[in-house]
Amino acid sequence: MGKIIHVGGKENINKGEKYILIANHASLFDIVAIMSFYPEVSWFGHERLLRVPVFGKFLKMTDYVPFREPTVTNTRHMLEQLMEKANDRSVALFPEGTRTTSGKINPFYRGFIYLFRSREIGILPVTLNGFYDFKPKTRFYINFGSKLEIVIHKPIAREELINKSDSEITTTVKAVIESAYH
Repeated sequence: MGKIIHVGGKENINKGEKYILIANHASLFDIVAIMSFYPEVSWFGHERLLRVPVFGKFLKMTDYVPFREPTVTNTRHMLEQLMEKANDRSVALFPEGTRTTSGKINPFYRGFIYLFRSREIGILPVTLNGFYDFKPKTRFYINFGSKLEIVIHKPIAREELINKSDSEITTTVKAVIESAYH
């Protein structure tokens, strides 16, 4: 898109380590932005995105695990796929479930916690700034004057979170992401 994205905290990514990359979700361009600094990640998201022209093809190239209707069978299959991906590479997802329509970070769903609890893997929190101004869900046009920034936080080691409740984990991860959000 010809935009410069300022990325801070690249030193927080330890080469060779796998993470669950957790980020806030404000724009259609969030996935592309994260792929610009972390291309070796699998994605988890809505199945309907695979039907979007061009973007769907892009997602298929990223080892995308589509979220289907949450029946018992589908949920088990999706989690198996995610856990298989997490054996080989990092997995990224947006725990808000969808893009914000207000510019504020939405509550986090607990879905990522199952993957976290089932693997020896830490969490890499990432804050995306300016993407809501760039192209929110509620607006058709792109604001090319917006300033885009990515903040890669220090990974949260599994040991720091594993004994916490699901609610405490989501609160902790969300607080880290919100600490750099503006």
